[in-house]
Amino acid sequence: MRLYVEKMTGLSRAQTTRLITIYLRGEEVKPQPYRRRRFAQRYTREDIVLLADLDQVHETLSGPATKKLLQRACYNFNDTRYERLAGISVAHLYRLRGSRAYRERHIKYQTTRPTTVSIGERRKPQPLGRPGYLRIDTVHQGDQDGEKGVYHINVVDEVTQWQVVGAVEQISEAFLKPMLEALLSQFPFRIRGFHSDNGSEYINHRVAELLNKLLIEQTKSRPRHSNDNGLAETKNGAVVRKHMGYTHIAAPHAAEIAEFFQQHLNPYLNFHRPCGVPETTIDQKGKQRRLYRRYATPWELLQQIPEFVVYLKSGITAQTLQQRADGRSDTNAARGMQEVKRKLLAGLREKRSA
Repeated sequence: MRLYVEKMTGLSRAQTTRLITIYLRGEEVKPQPYRRRRFAQRYTREDIVLLADLDQVHETLSGPATKKLLQRACYNFNDTRYERLAGISVAHLYRLRGSRAYRERHIKYQTTRPTTVSIGERRKPQPLGRPGYLRIDTVHQGDQDGEKGVYHINVVDEVTQWQVVGAVEQISEAFLKPMLEALLSQFPFRIRGFHSDNGSEYINHRVAELLNKLLIEQTKSRPRHSNDNGLAETKNGAVVRKHMGYTHIAAPHAAEIAEFFQQHLNPYLNFHRPCGVPETTIDQKGKQRRLYRRYATPWELLQQIPEFVVYLKSGITAQTLQQRADGRSDTNAARGMQEVKRKLLAGLREKRSA
C-alpha cells in the first residue's frame, strides 16, 4: 500500500510515512499550506517614514552619507526615534528606499540619462589639405498646421568647399540612406571622412554600415566645440536658406527639389559660385583671426591641390570637369538656375493654394 501511494502521488517515502501517521491518529489527511520562511521585520513603517522625511530634506544623499546622518541624529542629538535606523547597513538602507511605503512618502524624479553611443569618434577631422573630408548637416523647411516640411541635406567638403545639396521627405532610413548614397556619388573625388553633429539621423547603425562599406571614417562633433561643424552651418544660411527661403514646403515635394538641386543648383555652386578662402592669422595676443582676401570656386580650389588628379574617382578626369566648368559662363549658369528655381517655387505655390 505504501509503494502504491508513493507511485500514484509522487511523494517521497518520508512524506508518505508522515501522512500515514496522521491518518492512524484519526486526523484528516490534507496538504499543508505553504508557509514561506522569512526573517522577523526589524524596521517598522515609522522607521521608513523617518528615512523618507530625512531624504526629502537632504535631497537624497548617498547611502553612506545618509547612514552618517542617522547616526548623528541618534547619538549626537539624542533623537530616540532614530535608534533602530542608526544601526542600519547601507545595503538595507537602499532596500528600504525601494519599498512601497518609502515611495508613497518620498518620490524622486530623475531625468533621463544620456546613453553612450559608440558610433563615430568625437573629434575634429584632420584633412591635412586633402579633399574628401565632408561636413554634413540638415536644414528643415518648417512646419505648418502640424505637418512637417521637406528636409534639406547639406554636404560640404572641408578643403575645397565642394557642396552637394539634397532633399528628403523624412529623416528616416527609407529616405535618408538612398539620398546619402546619391549625394556621396556626386562628389568627383573619393570620400575619406564623414563629420556630423550628434543627431540621430546620422549617428545610427544604418549610416555607420553604409560608411563602413565605403571605407569612410565617421566622426562627430565634440561638446563645447561649436565650430566643429561650423562650415556646414555657414553654408546652411549662405546657400540653402538664401535659395529656398524659410517658407514651409510640404514634404511630398522633396523629389522635385532634389532633382533641381542635382541638375542645376549643385553644378552652379561648384563650378560658377566663388567661395571665400579663409586665411588664418595669429595676432600678438595669440588670438586666431580669419581673413577672407581670396575667392575661388570649389573647382578652382580643387585644382590648386598638388596632384589633385590622384584623389579623383575612377572614371572622372580633370578634362571632363573642366568641360563642365567651361560649358556656360558664370552669369548664364546662374540665370538658368534661377529661372528653373522660379518655375519650381511657382509650381509649389500653386499646388499649395489649390
